[in-house]
Amino acid sequence: MFKKLLIANRGEIAVRVIKTCERLGIKSVSVYSDADKESLHVQMADEAYYIGGSRVKESYLNINNIIDVAKKANVDAIHPGYGFLSENSEFAMKIKESGIIFIGPSVTVIDQMGNKIKARNMMEAANIPVVPGATITDSDERKVMLAARKIGYPIMVKAAAGGGGIGMEKVTNEEELLKVIPSIMKKSAMFFRSSDIYLEKYIEGPRHIEAQIVGDTNGNVICLGERDCTIQRRHQKIIEESPALSLSIEGRKKLHELAIRAGKAVHYTNAGTVEFLVDEKEEIYFLEMNTRLQVEHPVTEETTGIDLVELQLNLALEKDVTECITPYKNKENHAIEARIYAEDPVRFFPSPGHLLKWRFPEMDHIRYDFGVIEGKEITPFYDPMIGKVIAKGESREAAIHLLLECMERAEVDGIKTNIPLIINVLKSDSFQRGLVTTNFVYDELLPTLK
Repeated sequence: MFKKLLIANRGEIAVRVIKTCERLGIKSVSVYSDADKESLHVQMADEAYYIGGSRVKESYLNINNIIDVAKKANVDAIHPGYGFLSENSEFAMKIKESGIIFIGPSVTVIDQMGNKIKARNMMEAANIPVVPGATITDSDERKVMLAARKIGYPIMVKAAAGGGGIGMEKVTNEEELLKVIPSIMKKSAMFFRSSDIYLEKYIEGPRHIEAQIVGDTNGNVICLGERDCTIQRRHQKIIEESPALSLSIEGRKKLHELAIRAGKAVHYTNAGTVEFLVDEKEEIYFLEMNTRLQVEHPVTEETTGIDLVELQLNLALEKDVTECITPYKNKENHAIEARIYAEDPVRFFPSPGHLLKWRFPEMDHIRYDFGVIEGKEITPFYDPMIGKVIAKGESREAAIHLLLECMERAEVDGIKTNIPLIINVLKSDSFQRGLVTTNFVYDELLPTLK
């Protein structure tokens, strides 16, 4: 196993990786910006190094500064977490060229799957169903309109190299389409260094279900179950659970088979996630492949008993995946994760400020993945997600009840959070019965809160 690991990230995911390092006896190295000098991940790591100013371009997106620290600290490997540089092929390549191991798949896979167009083409070649779509490389109105008419409205407009809900808009007609194209191209160039965009058929009333895959250098790919991520706001997930309630036995089997086929098609190594849209008829469409650890990985850990970070480290050492997870048995329980955001629970505006109170009850079968400290500042520089709460129960009903009790007993002051929204989701009859789509928050929940 590695002796020293650098985590090229911050907040709760950095803390999460550090905890596995502590358990395995690996020395952890954190990096921090001006805004994060007193952060939890800095305090918990064995070593911590400054990498730049508060803005992400100066620090957490500064490839050279991070690799310089890795060399200075003499680390064996770098774990990218999620977000920031986690799916940046240039970062992975420079790590490899520095003689350091990157905890993730190959540079080639990151490059291929990081672009929606390349990913789509590879999946089609592997006979995996994809949502009808088209690539747009310039803003020529005639080309855009012809492509959209061929697909049919409504349409999702996406940054081709994007992710995390950034640079995505639903349009229902040509006027809306031509209006959003320039802004999405600009945002795409700003965040992903590519102005290419992608038009994709909008699937009405879908569920968003993803499969956790793990692969090794011997060509083995295994699926560790699925996660239902249907409850979203602004194209970003709020609540995730495993297993997915809505899938039939046949649908689950098919989704897992498609995920494994996708992994094998690109020679996937390490841990990754294959995301799908599932419509009302249980038709399954490939959406994208995330070449990193997901925010919602804890629900898979709670239903399998596998530490996915430890598994990532073993796979990075080129161990056989079938040997790494030999003890694995599905525990046949249910896990639900709620993401806590520092934001207005209705308008979804970020809510930075002084975190005066941050207290959650001690409860059996509740897991907390937090990256903040009571009394410290929540800055406006980074993603507003500040923690996750994961509940595990013998049934879905038990997990919902446990998570709801936890949310209702939580005490947070000084900032606004989305906890009221989470409580309303968990209490909703539609959610409890599993009758939700990706439009649920906007179509059913928000009208009752405003």
